[in-house]
Amino acid sequence: MAQYEHLPIYKQALTLSVYIERIVQGFSRYHKYNNGSELRVLARNNIKLIIRANSEIENRAFYLTELRINNEDLKVCLRICKEMNAFKNLNSFVHAVELVILLARQNEAWLKSQQKIIKTLLP
Repeated sequence: MAQYEHLPIYKQALTLSVYIERIVQGFSRYHKYNNGSELRVLARNNIKLIIRANSEIENRAFYLTELRINNEDLKVCLRICKEMNAFKNLNSFVHAVELVILLARQNEAWLKSQQKIIKTLLP
């Protein structure tokens, strides 16, 4: 299996996942077990998809596209939590969304570079 710990996108996803874990601890019981568990699962899925994309060269574009979809799902879930007042303060929501956006930018850059490589290999 390819090494992935050195990847900036992996580090960003790990930072996001740890941050999500911390803010979900502050949710009320109702939000913690409903919305919080979904946030945690989506954040962990980001890490899994990055590892798979790094490991499987032939399917890299597929996993990066899945990562894009997962990030959108995570943003929607964060917005729902905000509307339901699950966050203790607005700053934690803003920081979480900023982390997701940074991860999405890195994902798009990786996907774009992958698509350039595919175009150069095809006649």
